[in-house]
Amino acid sequence: EADWKRVLLEAAAPPEADSVIIQLYLANAPRGTVWWDDVSLVEIAPPRPRLVRVATIKYEPRNSNSAAENVRQFLQVAEKTVTGKVDVILFPEGMTVAETGKEYADVAETVPGPTTARLSELARQKNAYVAAGLYERAGSAIYNTAGLIGRKGELGGKYHKVYLPREEIEDGLTPGSDYPVFQTDFGIVGLMICWDARYADPARALALKGAEIILMPIWDGNATLTQARAIENRLFLVTSSYGDPSLILDPNGKSQAAATEEGTAAMATLDLNRPYGEPNQGNMRARFMVELRLDVPARRGGFID
Repeated sequence: EADWKRVLLEAAAPPEADSVIIQLYLANAPRGTVWWDDVSLVEIAPPRPRLVRVATIKYEPRNSNSAAENVRQFLQVAEKTVTGKVDVILFPEGMTVAETGKEYADVAETVPGPTTARLSELARQKNAYVAAGLYERAGSAIYNTAGLIGRKGELGGKYHKVYLPREEIEDGLTPGSDYPVFQTDFGIVGLMICWDARYADPARALALKGAEIILMPIWDGNATLTQARAIENRLFLVTSSYGDPSLILDPNGKSQAAATEEGTAAMATLDLNRPYGEPNQGNMRARFMVELRLDVPARRGGFID
């Protein structure tokens, strides 16, 4: 009927549960009224696991003076360390400039371009998605970019780093202005880059757009902040780094695997359908999306220069 709305909720029963209480609440509507009818419970099969196997590289190029040599070394490490079937391979931020002594402008290229073409070869060889950080020239602008390559070698998408540290701006980089998400054959992927993790809004924007896993190339970083971004948005987050461990985190911020030694890869199988809850709190991802107060504006106050 016109005045009625049919509501369906699928929820996993906690282990050992033998009863259920259903309550109806009306909030933030002092003059409102709500009622319900025809409440029923139907047992359904649990969702099937939705597994994705992720690999992340920890490596810093050596004796290199070009973007091409850097990429060659990274591909060599991946071919050696990423074994068995994988769905995603992640490389660090700025893979084309690290340890070369070059400026951003020296290594900037189009996307798609030479580097994505070589990453595409790896994607086809491993039948996996490949994500990596590089520097993109688009007209007169140079971006700190993360690219996502599909299993068949196609460019699946790219992201321009929104939060640039002052040093990158001074060296000529242009910040991005959007947080895109990308549909893959296993789920929805978001991209972030390094300094983005110091701010809450990139990961939150991606979560609100449906991202289930964030791939984040970094130079180095604060592992506590990275864990916070995973926990507060209840999603998986994977980093690939030079100076710090490359991490695979679950929605509770717990490490599922870490590459701590130079020239290694961390690998883990993640279940994107597994609910991650807290004692007495339930499925926190579902609660986060419902309880998030986007109607309360965040006003900029004073700041210190």
